[in-house]
Amino acid sequence: MRIAVSSQNYRTVTGHAGKARRFIVFEADGETPPREIERLDLDANMAIHGFDHAAGHPLDSMNALITGSAGEGFVRHLAARGVLVVATNETIPSLAVEAFLDGRVKSPSGSCNHDHGKGGGKAHVHDAQEQSCNCHG
Repeated sequence: MRIAVSSQNYRTVTGHAGKARRFIVFEADGETPPREIERLDLDANMAIHGFDHAAGHPLDSMNALITGSAGEGFVRHLAARGVLVVATNETIPSLAVEAFLDGRVKSPSGSCNHDHGKGGGKAHVHDAQEQSCNCHG
């Protein structure tokens, strides 16, 4: 599984994912701890906000994207590309990935009871500050 984390400074999880151009990419196989495998530093025209969505994008190869915050347009665009978007309050990228893989990054209400992408489910945001699931399907 390939997981991107929005990180404009390559040290912390950052928000405004639609305008983000820097991502840390982790690989997780479920047997060993996730490891950083790549850093993306995209040109300004490659930020999802304003991107030509008919073209291919480096985030297309991700299974999930973890961010501090994301708008609905970003979530929809990545969902169409098969990428699950998850919002977190965790600031350390590697810990955010571990929390996601452990199922600890989710709505605190627990009201969401459908697939979160591990089996190919729909992409949607779960924000640790929400009181309910912000799912669209």
